[in-house]
Amino acid sequence: MPDRLRHDGIVVVGAGLAGLTAALAAAPTPVLVLTEAALNAGCSSAWAQGGMAAALSAQDAPALHAADTVAAGAGLVDEAMARLLAEEGPAAVRALADLGAPFDRTPDGAFAQSLEAAHGKARVARVKGDQAGRAIMEAVSVAVLAAPHVQVRTGARLTGLLQAQDGRIVGVLAELDGRPTEITANAVVLATGGIGGLYSVTTTPAELKGEGLGLAALAGATIADPEFVQFHPTAIDIARDPAPLATEALRGEGALLVNASGERFMARYHPAGELAPRDVVARAIHAEREAGRGAFLDARQAVGEHFPDEFPTVFAACLSGGVDPRRQLIPVAPACHYHMGGIATDAEGRTSLPGLFAAGECAATGVHGANRLASNSLLEAAVFGARAGRTAAAEPPRAGSYEAVTAAELPPEGLKALRQAMSRHAGVVRDAEGLARLVHLIDGLEAAYGRSAPLVAARFTAAAALARRESRGGHYRADFPGQVAPARTFVKLADVEQVGLRYAAE
Repeated sequence: MPDRLRHDGIVVVGAGLAGLTAALAAAPTPVLVLTEAALNAGCSSAWAQGGMAAALSAQDAPALHAADTVAAGAGLVDEAMARLLAEEGPAAVRALADLGAPFDRTPDGAFAQSLEAAHGKARVARVKGDQAGRAIMEAVSVAVLAAPHVQVRTGARLTGLLQAQDGRIVGVLAELDGRPTEITANAVVLATGGIGGLYSVTTTPAELKGEGLGLAALAGATIADPEFVQFHPTAIDIARDPAPLATEALRGEGALLVNASGERFMARYHPAGELAPRDVVARAIHAEREAGRGAFLDARQAVGEHFPDEFPTVFAACLSGGVDPRRQLIPVAPACHYHMGGIATDAEGRTSLPGLFAAGECAATGVHGANRLASNSLLEAAVFGARAGRTAAAEPPRAGSYEAVTAAELPPEGLKALRQAMSRHAGVVRDAEGLARLVHLIDGLEAAYGRSAPLVAARFTAAAALARRESRGGHYRADFPGQVAPARTFVKLADVEQVGLRYAAE
């Protein structure tokens, strides 16, 4: 029998920027934060390099930021959500600065801001060029540890959700110090990150395998836009898992993309060249590599000798792989970077299940559409994390019986097979044959090992990609390269299970 614990407040699962922001915003309601890794580890927030996009300068405006977000999202952005993100963005960045996040400043004290792909203005607030995520998370972690209303439990692994007969989520099942423990609470906020660990080439922590999404779906939650996965164009190709990242800010500073012959190739794919939207750049690099021409980032002139000071994270990663970016080309390849889809939420983080909230990458607010605008992810985590925390804190206590919604464990050999198949068939370029093979493989893994949360999350991506017979944003179908009328995807587990059955019957 599991241990039982009653928490008179809210439980936040995950300690990235969304989870910790939610915890701080919930004050004075008691918050229990559950995280498997130590603070500032095992989350994508701490790995983010570029920074936070926000209209912080006199030359910019939230309306311009929102317009760029909508344009990048390829017809699927919820425009009201984009406006909300852009309007609340500057205050969110300033709040983090007040907590101690050491954003780079100009000589007059203003935020120093970089230009990144598909932004019409230089609006990305950064820290030492490429250290924004870690520096922001350090400041937020200190604030959380000092907050009297927050308790943090590390080494805690989410294994299930507690659900009442009416569908309400009333707590979580977790392993605490190796013991299964049922924790009931007034509300649960999932901030469990994305699905990068489902891919064999990813820039995110390998621990992030879509388990929050999978458990929410098993409990009956609606999932939105799961087919839309962003592949960062310039993961550093030095045979590391996860792959280190060459931040987009390098191209903002003037770094060029060239093939093995030294030829710049981006102009053949998009008039904006190196600053084209990420999905376009990722496909261009994929095409050059598939054609045997290779792809490299040339930052020798743009950054050169300034690498150790301006981009220390990238510099160290390159040196660890035997590449000196001051004098050599950086080999690059597309890698899974961000999931635009997730658990469907409203502006306050509410999911379709009462008592369950979601924030950060595991949530789908609609702000990213089919393609995330560069450096909007940390901003979304801060803005919508705070909204979810405040709203969840207002949930009243409820008593009654419940059952645990759990999933099977996927062993390492099963996860390895899944990761390889996801990269091969649900990657930068997809087609019906490959996606059908992926669905079939997921069926086989479920038959062998049971219905695990990673397999459920992978099924949503594969089946929704198979069902979307067009190319849009991060979802590119080689067999359906054109577009049809834009429409977001909203599905439940029974829906995606039927996709594979329908395709098999055709």
